Amino acid sequence: MATNQALQPVTEPKAPALVEIEKIFEQLKDFTETVGRRAYEFFEERGREIGHDLEDWFRAESELIRHVPVEIKDTEQNLIVRAEVPGFNAQDIKISVDARQLMLSGKVETTSEEKTEKTVYNERRTQQFYRTVTLPTDVDAAKAVSSLKDGVLELTLPKVAKPEAVSIEVKVDS
Repeated sequence: MATNQALQPVTEPKAPALVEIEKIFEQLKDFTETVGRRAYEFFEERGREIGHDLEDWFRAESELIRHVPVEIKDTEQNLIVRAEVPGFNAQDIKISVDARQLMLSGKVETTSEEKTEKTVYNERRTQQFYRTVTLPTDVDAAKAVSSLKDGVLELTLPKVAKPEAVSIEVKVDS
């Protein structure tokens, strides 16, 4: 398997950033810690009743992370990947690609505050997604192009040309 390649940001104004896989792993670690804290809150709310660990974890994940549908089309020269990410801007999305691995992540935080005479209301909302896709063929990550339009992220990933078989003549030493 090919090693990770550092990618340069795409220069289009509405293109999400291409980043190294290690940065997405760091974000994933932070997210896992956030889910763990929320799952522990559920555990405590239930009076520290043991035996619902997995249920608490999945409940915390469902509150904190969004499902992102992905479609991959295979053409002669490229893989075209489309991911539905409504509500996210290009600067909220990070993409990492190596030979056969695609990682997508995004995070948006919003805060709303309402003040009345006696009540102060402040709510913070975070939308996040992480998606890893194993690609069906090797791609040239350095030539990847991305765009975001109407909540649909589109990536064009050029395929790596497979070397053709070569016939080698065996010579007899005299």
